[in-house]
Amino acid sequence: MIRPAPSQAFRRGEQRQVSDHGAGRRVFDDHALSQGVEAGKTDDGTKVIAKMKELPTDDPLFGKGTVRADGRKLHPAYLVEVKKPSESKGPYDYYKIRATIPADQAFRPMSEGGCPLVK
Repeated sequence: MIRPAPSQAFRRGEQRQVSDHGAGRRVFDDHALSQGVEAGKTDDGTKVIAKMKELPTDDPLFGKGTVRADGRKLHPAYLVEVKKPSESKGPYDYYKIRATIPADQAFRPMSEGGCPLVK
């Protein structure tokens, strides 16, 4: 499946283009609110985070994923190539996906992370 450019996935209704980082933040916030708060039936931060780590993610930006014990969201990563101007179909249409890196290969293993919060 070819996904929209990250910043385009959340542009709907916006007056200006959303940055890729901003779009990623929105995905995580949506997971916290729609799944963590609603499924956990609480707004207690500790319980919401625990519920977020328990439930899988699925969003228009990165697809299916999970949140690890150390808080890192795992999802596929994409190797992109900048398009030639003649290939672009409009504003912010900069990239073409050349490869998809599976989530289990895209991020450093938790055992190598050194997060003091993971026991």
